[in-house]
Amino acid sequence: MFRRTFWFSTGVAAGVWATTKVNRKLRQLTPESLAATAANKALETGQRLKDRAVGFALDVRDNMAQREAELEEALGIDRAPGVVPTRRHAAIENNRSNPQYIENPKYIENTTYSYNRNEDH
Repeated sequence: MFRRTFWFSTGVAAGVWATTKVNRKLRQLTPESLAATAANKALETGQRLKDRAVGFALDVRDNMAQREAELEEALGIDRAPGVVPTRRHAAIENNRSNPQYIENPKYIENTTYSYNRNEDH
């Protein structure tokens, strides 16, 4: 009698355990659950890529500062730390006095722009 009761309760426990496992797996495979899992993985991947990009940008900035220091030393430029260098685009700004860079309405009117993508082919 005890033997039958033992095996009966063992079978019931195994059935409950198997039913619970199957129901959990079915819930994981619903479209809503799959979408949520995919969204979470996408967010994790995006955060990981962002962290790597930030680390890369910081490495580039450090190496750029190091290389600038090496170049300044090689060229004999003495600059105190923290001092901003002079404007590098002064030559470009001075070139704006050139007549072709002045906004001239006649020059703009004679310019035609083609927006047809197939024109060059």
